[in-house]
Amino acid sequence: MTETIARLHIAARRYRPAHLAPGLCARRGKSEDAPRRDPRRHGLARLPSLGVRGGRQRYGLPDRDWDDDRLFSAKNIKLKTLLDRGVSELLYTYDMGDSWEYLVTVEAIEDGEPGTLYPRYVDGECRPPPEDVGGTPGFEAFLDAIAKPKGRGHREVVQWHRGCYGKDFDPGDLDELAAKLRIGAIAKRRAAGKASFAKRGSAC
Repeated sequence: MTETIARLHIAARRYRPAHLAPGLCARRGKSEDAPRRDPRRHGLARLPSLGVRGGRQRYGLPDRDWDDDRLFSAKNIKLKTLLDRGVSELLYTYDMGDSWEYLVTVEAIEDGEPGTLYPRYVDGECRPPPEDVGGTPGFEAFLDAIAKPKGRGHREVVQWHRGCYGKDFDPGDLDELAAKLRIGAIAKRRAAGKASFAKRGSAC
């Protein structure tokens, strides 16, 4: 059975035009009926805080220590629900402290390919900023430092990045294989969940 999917474009915001805009600029298809997965991802790294704005509503992970009666739980909201309300763009905030922002745009609603598991990574460009680099200002300072081999701080930031990631930072080096594997793992879990649900239904 062919399912209806939404093709999403995810792009980083608030970067200085002089730099190659970093971030996962990916297009991926996602089933309309799938619940909004916990989107705590920056590139493809895990993070404990998030916020998603769709239309006039804000969705996220409620925190007992941070009361916010204007925040709706993102755990059970479905993408189809937002689409039915006319939402075509979502503003995703990763890490409330550093305030990285990604614009998620619904490019198309279309029939999925038979036999294909969703969500599915389509393509992308640019490497995400390193973790704990200090938000947009810190990342711009980081880029300036690595671009000037004889400049102040160059050696320190290069060593810091190598210590964290085992290699030099290349803004054009997007690890597409990692993206495909991680998003593919989500698709497999979703397919297994649907199969289990269908099996329980047939047994009734």
